[in-house]
Amino acid sequence: MRAPWLRAITFTAATVGMLTTAVTHAHGAGEKVTPVMRQEIANIPGKSLVALVVDYAPGAGSPSHVHAKSAFIYGYVVSGAIESQVNEGPRQVLRAGDSFYEPPGARHSVSRNASKTRPAKLLAVFVVDSGDTALTTPIQSPTRGSRP
Repeated sequence: MRAPWLRAITFTAATVGMLTTAVTHAHGAGEKVTPVMRQEIANIPGKSLVALVVDYAPGAGSPSHVHAKSAFIYGYVVSGAIESQVNEGPRQVLRAGDSFYEPPGARHSVSRNASKTRPAKLLAVFVVDSGDTALTTPIQSPTRGSRP
């Protein structure tokens, strides 16, 4: 019989591995996504809180993407400056201390480091259905000559 602490470590490692796989699908070069927390919300059955840190190298960004349809997202710029556009809203540059949100089903068409010389860091906090594991999905742009 395994010790309880060993089972807890194994479970945590498996969960973080699964979460890491789920969130890395839509990420670009120069972007590092680190899962920092996943916790079911006790008083909201079926919902979880997921927190990720996104580190952008100078000039790096994410491809256009959508998040899980159940996801309400709060973003907080920890350091540097992030250029962001959600849905058809205005492009904006958010600096350390600024925050934004994305409603469920939103399209995040621009998310990148606004600086070509300094890194930037973003904390993304999701309230999402507990069963949703694919948190970020890239939006495929149509290829030339294809029909929409």
